[in-house]
Amino acid sequence: MSYIELENIDLVFNVWHQKRIKDVIIPGSNKFSDYSDGKVHAIDNLSLSLKDGDRLAIIGHNGAGKSTLLKVISGIYPPSSGTMKVVGNISSMFELATGFEMEQSGWNNIYLRGLMLGLSPQEIKSKMDEIAEFSELGNYLNMPVKYYSSGMFVRLAFSVSTAIEPDILLLDEIIAAGDAAFLDKANKRLQKMINTSKIMVFVTHNMQSALSMCNKCIWMQQGKIMLSGSPEFVTNEYLNKSMNR
Repeated sequence: MSYIELENIDLVFNVWHQKRIKDVIIPGSNKFSDYSDGKVHAIDNLSLSLKDGDRLAIIGHNGAGKSTLLKVISGIYPPSSGTMKVVGNISSMFELATGFEMEQSGWNNIYLRGLMLGLSPQEIKSKMDEIAEFSELGNYLNMPVKYYSSGMFVRLAFSVSTAIEPDILLLDEIIAAGDAAFLDKANKRLQKMINTSKIMVFVTHNMQSALSMCNKCIWMQQGKIMLSGSPEFVTNEYLNKSMNR
């Protein structure tokens, strides 16, 4: 059984080192200038509970804290306060470059990234040929990845990240990974991953994706949950509020 339990989670960032912001920043000149103590609540007293079968869409404007919440759940950002319990194998489909060594070959990076995703040495070794074939990078896998084009790098990162069957899938938008033929193949692989995961947390700006892929939805603003409920209800309220701004 997998689950995510967040209770009264706060995440505070120190955005300025100066003791007195007003001495160095003209009021109104910076989006953080209102924070006289140099701190920003990226996540503000947030509580959330998810269990097997839940597909949660997170919507909201840029800077609302959506992607930051994914990073809290994945363990990239430890909460400043509150309690968090996450049970289950996690796959994070965002910041795909994490764990890659640019001086190492594609083959070595498949192995290293696989270990970081929680696979045992034996498991990743058994998957390496399949990952290589899916990536379609051929002999380029013998080269250091620092020589890859951005498209080649995304192909490799995507191929490794989708080679596991996670209990919990954290997804930040739908990933574009190369030309049309590869993108079609990538979307099918990602869809299979979505279908087999026990819990999905999906950050999106596409309301139709929230409706078609999820059974729960939260609307975030300034690090807080403004509204939670069914995707139909929350997306409708969000769109109505956005149009009336």
